[in-house]
Amino acid sequence: MSEQKLDVFSKYLSVWVAAAMVLGALLGNVLPGLADTLGNWQIANVSIPVAIVLLFMMFPIMLKIEFREIVNVRKNSRPLLVTLIVNWAIKPFTMALISWIFIKVIFGPLISTGLGNEYVAGMILLGLAPCTAMVLVWTYLAGGNINYALVQVAINDLFILFLFAPMGKLLIGVSTGFPVPFSTIFWSVVFYVAIPLVLAVITRRLVTRSKGEKYLNESFIPKFDPFTKVGLLLTLVLVFMFQGKTIIDNPLHILLIALPLMIQTYLIFYIGYFAVKRFKIDYAEAAPSTFIGASNFFELSIAVALILFGMDSGAALATVVGVLVEVPVMLSLVAIMKKKRELFEFSRGGTKS
Repeated sequence: MSEQKLDVFSKYLSVWVAAAMVLGALLGNVLPGLADTLGNWQIANVSIPVAIVLLFMMFPIMLKIEFREIVNVRKNSRPLLVTLIVNWAIKPFTMALISWIFIKVIFGPLISTGLGNEYVAGMILLGLAPCTAMVLVWTYLAGGNINYALVQVAINDLFILFLFAPMGKLLIGVSTGFPVPFSTIFWSVVFYVAIPLVLAVITRRLVTRSKGEKYLNESFIPKFDPFTKVGLLLTLVLVFMFQGKTIIDNPLHILLIALPLMIQTYLIFYIGYFAVKRFKIDYAEAAPSTFIGASNFFELSIAVALILFGMDSGAALATVVGVLVEVPVMLSLVAIMKKKRELFEFSRGGTKS
């Protein structure tokens, strides 16, 4: 019975996502004082309220991780290789090119030069921050390998630490130097990944010792499944509450920014999609490999945009629009992967075209 209810909720998740976005934007305008108070509660530009609801979302996913399976990743490195190539050799450059073509050329007559430059900068920041925590959510919804996705996230965080700043300086062209937000990256990883992971590990051990592993997997963990989706909705309410006024004050420009971001997301997804298919990577690892590049580490992008350009900047708006675009688009990509699942069961002979 519980599985049926969860399936119904999942089926209409895009509706709940849209409602959460609208609710957050309305709250940000109706209760600006509350939004400002919650928005100022942060460490190194990492929102504590967002971290709390993300903990609510990530904990059930982390409960599913079995560390004895993680050591097997070294035997199957191809999905990780695809992820790194797409994230760092392709995605930042396609984002820079697509944003420049649309914002500076196609939409140039509608946007002032200075504001257009800020929009491009914000979009490049999104392209420089491939997904970390949220890829676990998309992998979970698609029924992929959470253990492998966690390894991809961990290695991706290391690449962000070393490549985010120099590539940002190259692509954005900040002549005064592109600051490395080490503290923002560090606390983001701590709050969004490390804390829920540690709590999940402790919980798994305690429940296994007292009730056994069968009870853990068949009874205990399934009880937390709905929490992931509720946590996702609460996260969206908060993010859009913080940026509600900015969103409502710029309806046309939001559409102008959203279009190239959507094109970029689908482009990167299909580059990863055809790469994992070409290398005959099974579905469990193919799913996170396609999601991690298509999705963005939007918390980091927003934080860096605020540091470099300010709260009311075009760059900050562009990163927020990235959140607006990402969730419904990523849900559609999850649906695509689930529909094409049999094409990636290579170890079982699934080689249809």
